Amino acid sequence: MNDIHPLDSTRKLASDALERASSTMRDLRSGVSDRASVASRYMGDYARTGKDYVAEHPLKSALVAAAVGAVVAGVVIALRHRRDNARYF
Repeated sequence: MNDIHPLDSTRKLASDALERASSTMRDLRSGVSDRASVASRYMGDYARTGKDYVAEHPLKSALVAAAVGAVVAGVVIALRHRRDNARYF
């Protein structure tokens, strides 16, 4: 006959599950930290590249920024117009 009490068995299962969950959380935290570090490094590289491009092509950069701003403004205006017209149907 099995000498292990059901309560002891349940405690062992709970303890094992907690240990596995704790280990998984440590692994996830480590992975997230590593990815955040890599992302930060890439963003720094992109920022430097963008800064260099603007310094080398100031007029072109200003025209691109103005065009992007006009597109964003057009989308916002179109969405607001669409939302306002939808109220009357």
